[in-house]
Amino acid sequence: MRRMMRRGAFAGLAILSAVAPAAARAPWPDDLVGRLEALALVETLNAELLAGRSATAVLEKWCADHHMAAEPKIVARVAPGAAAPPSAEQRERLGVGAQETVKYRRVSLACGARTLSEADNWYVPSRLAPEMNRALETTDAPFGKVIAPLRPFRRTFSVEMRWSPLPAGWEGKTRETLMRERPKREDLDAPHALFEHRAIVHGGDGKPISEVRETYTNEILDFDAAAARER
Repeated sequence: MRRMMRRGAFAGLAILSAVAPAAARAPWPDDLVGRLEALALVETLNAELLAGRSATAVLEKWCADHHMAAEPKIVARVAPGAAAPPSAEQRERLGVGAQETVKYRRVSLACGARTLSEADNWYVPSRLAPEMNRALETTDAPFGKVIAPLRPFRRTFSVEMRWSPLPAGWEGKTRETLMRERPKREDLDAPHALFEHRAIVHGGDGKPISEVRETYTNEILDFDAAAARER
């Protein structure tokens, strides 16, 4: 019963927060309600990413639902000259031999002025169409949009939560105990990295296309929380 109540509370808080307008960001308060709201949002996005076929599509919807930019469009800001050869384990997960080309692309996925995630992508160019490879090498198009014609899907093999606004076992503690255990600040101070996913992206035929490592940032919470609570 307690677990059902927690899920219901998280869902309600996520819905409440999703109606924030496109205004200047109001800080999240460092109190129990603010921490619960932040926890609900982080867990909601984490679940949507795990259930979704494309991280780009999930982030674009998140940006639109929370009115985070005038045009809720995800753009990949490519880090020029970035290099990271695939490991033997990555080649095995991708199903390629030691001599087959695997390319690397590091990007920040942004919606407007907000960077929602930072991603490392090792992809197999021989499994993409020529026009897809050109787009990845010459444009700021997100990987998920470029390969959309292949009907991709993801298999996440690692999830690491980097931060939680509430400690483990918080549901068994009183409000006073929780806030006494955590030094209170005026605003909730979330670190840059909130959680990380590692996944294999497959084409519709089941063949691995790429391996991605995605770090989701505190800017996923960068919208007017105060306005959301007033509605």
